[in-house]
Amino acid sequence: MEKIFAVHYLYDPQRTDDLARIRPEHRTFLRSLYEAGALLASGPLGSDEALIIVHAESVASALELLAPDPLNKAGVIATRTAQQWQPVIGPWE
Repeated sequence: MEKIFAVHYLYDPQRTDDLARIRPEHRTFLRSLYEAGALLASGPLGSDEALIIVHAESVASALELLAPDPLNKAGVIATRTAQQWQPVIGPWE
């Protein structure tokens, strides 16, 4: 059974121009994961962070799922961390 993972992105503050330029490709990539059923939700946390909620088997597989993200491939993400999340109230319980 797949679990739910919260993946946190922290963007490189020196790459704001690249972030803005690549963001449309990033969102297209995430939309494809959503349409495939792997992504539950995503969105920014302020201007330099994001939270992405995905289905995966492990922390490693959650990060692997997001490895092809254009922002990751371009080096705009300074850190990516994932941890299992167990919602108890809401649509994913």
